[in-house]
Amino acid sequence: MKKQPSTERKLFMYAWKFKNSILIGLVCLIIAVALELTGPFIAKRLIDQHIVGIENQWYQVEQSDRYTVEYKGNLYKRKDRLDQNDDASQPAAIVQVKRAYYFVNQEVPMQGQRSLQGDQLTIKSPDKTVTAKAERLSLSTLYQFFKPEQRAIYWLLGIYVVLLLIAAVFKFSHTFILQRSSNRIIRKMRDDLFAHLQRLPMQYYVNQPAGKVVARVTNDTEAIKELYVRVLATFVTSFFYMAGIYVALFLLNVKLALMCLALIPVLYGWMKLYKYLGGKYNTVVRSTVSEMNGNINEAIQGMPIIQAFRQEKQTSNEFEELNERHFTYQRKLVRLSALTSFNLVNVLRNIAFVGFIWYFGSASLGVEGLVTVGVLYAFVDYLNRLFQPITDLVNQLPQLEVARVSAGRVFEVLDEHGESVETRELERYKGHIAFDHVSFAYEKDNYILKDLSFEVKAGQTAAFVGHTGSGKSSVMNLLFRFYDPQLGKITIDGKPIKDWSRQQVRSHMGIVLQDPFIFSGTILSNVTMNDSSISREMAVSSLKAVGADRFIEKLPDGYDSPVKEKGDSLSMGQRQLIAFARALAFDPAVLILDEATANIDTETEQLIQEALEVLKKGRTTLVIAHRLSTIQQAEQIFVLNHGTMVEQGTHHELIAEGGHYYQMYRMQQKGLKAQAM
Repeated sequence: MKKQPSTERKLFMYAWKFKNSILIGLVCLIIAVALELTGPFIAKRLIDQHIVGIENQWYQVEQSDRYTVEYKGNLYKRKDRLDQNDDASQPAAIVQVKRAYYFVNQEVPMQGQRSLQGDQLTIKSPDKTVTAKAERLSLSTLYQFFKPEQRAIYWLLGIYVVLLLIAAVFKFSHTFILQRSSNRIIRKMRDDLFAHLQRLPMQYYVNQPAGKVVARVTNDTEAIKELYVRVLATFVTSFFYMAGIYVALFLLNVKLALMCLALIPVLYGWMKLYKYLGGKYNTVVRSTVSEMNGNINEAIQGMPIIQAFRQEKQTSNEFEELNERHFTYQRKLVRLSALTSFNLVNVLRNIAFVGFIWYFGSASLGVEGLVTVGVLYAFVDYLNRLFQPITDLVNQLPQLEVARVSAGRVFEVLDEHGESVETRELERYKGHIAFDHVSFAYEKDNYILKDLSFEVKAGQTAAFVGHTGSGKSSVMNLLFRFYDPQLGKITIDGKPIKDWSRQQVRSHMGIVLQDPFIFSGTILSNVTMNDSSISREMAVSSLKAVGADRFIEKLPDGYDSPVKEKGDSLSMGQRQLIAFARALAFDPAVLILDEATANIDTETEQLIQEALEVLKKGRTTLVIAHRLSTIQQAEQIFVLNHGTMVEQGTHHELIAEGGHYYQMYRMQQKGLKAQAM
């Protein structure tokens, strides 16, 4: 048996369908990250070379240019600004001691511990100790030494602002493209899920409460939407930011970058732990939400019965039990998230900064002075930036697990074996129906129909009668291919219906149920079913043909009168007439009436009997009936008992036999006489 892909793999496969737009979004993200991460490098250059860079060796020169500074009648130029054309002579230095700057008219070491006694400066380096006369620079004089660097400072700041603006454009593009792609993925998933639900066999819906199915189409896909819209974008953004920051850290200092890599296994281990615990808790939570939806749906549908039998407390207790389970596991998730979120990140951040202080304080800021102020600033900036994506990742873990569990539930439905949809038009068949030694069971070996054989010729009206559980409705379920028999075959015009798709078999069939379903909309939309091939004129004509115009024309909006879901504003007889008109409008070759007159009053039954004569013309009609008075004109009557055919013939033939049919008919006649008295 082929192993099913993991949930993560299936989510990736859905995303892969929109790989082009996602790739463009990721490219925009990479550019935005790269541009934003240039900031600390620019700041490092600005600080080291243009702000604290004046603390350097200077040389007296003859020629004036943009980098020279006049001091006491002489021109001086920084050592790193000298070029081949400069005639450098007397060396000098600018040295910072505490918060003041001093001019030293000789060459001195730039590294080492500094102290000042009067105007005597002492610099102790690992190699030697140097003492020199130092002159404190006033603020205005110091500004002259900074002045050559102003132009470069402005240029660097301007470049950084421009880079940030460009990065903002790419970041907007990345966010917009990824979120648009995420919404398209969810739209595709919902379409696929709903289409798949229509391909699932009827047995699936027998075993699944409607509320649970609805929860998977709405609640679970909405949770997955958050995965693609928010979680995916956050994880991808955080990954690229962290990768970019680590690259920058390695460029600045390999040793510190290696120390910072220790965060990765800690973060990975926590994510694995959260996936295990969060997945377990969320599975219960999502399952409970589905059960709550099913419970609420059932309670609303059955509210008249609940109130009539005073079961409000019992129903409330059942819901409260589910609600309590949901609350308990949500509390566990909240506790788990509280341990994560900012707490975990703050601990990691503090540990990282302790390591940072130890490294720079004890190892790099000694007498050797190996680290510049600019490098120090860049490290602090990058470390702060590193923990922002980590915070984003950790904070998205709860939503990630909700989405992952929800995706598992959605893919569980999509993995159910569905049937192919074939809507290619079949030529209208005549309606010659035959069951050939058919046996059928809803559950294994519990056969409802047993070796059933019969034949209904095209254009005939055949009726099926029998006590409850005799298999009458199962015959119709098989004919409509809601189910397929385990044994035997069913043919229409001599062709096995299994050779056609379920949609093709039903394309020339119509059905009227005992309790017809009315959709929210109008009376006309319930007849046309929004099928463009059924015109308004055809729908109105069908309604008139079955006599529904008698009550419709009394309504304020006539045929466009709105009806609520299930048609609660209409009487049972009115709903039944609309169902008849619906069947007539689609002009089926085979018409099935599943106890269509069982709940109809006598007056309405007369209307339906008249409508039946119209409906029967030119089509095969199969009738399931409890009222034997409604089927006396049928060409054939089949009497079923526990899934087997016990009698067949016309009404008069069966009465004459004095068997099952006769006994049923006599009992009904006695009941009618008793009601009349």
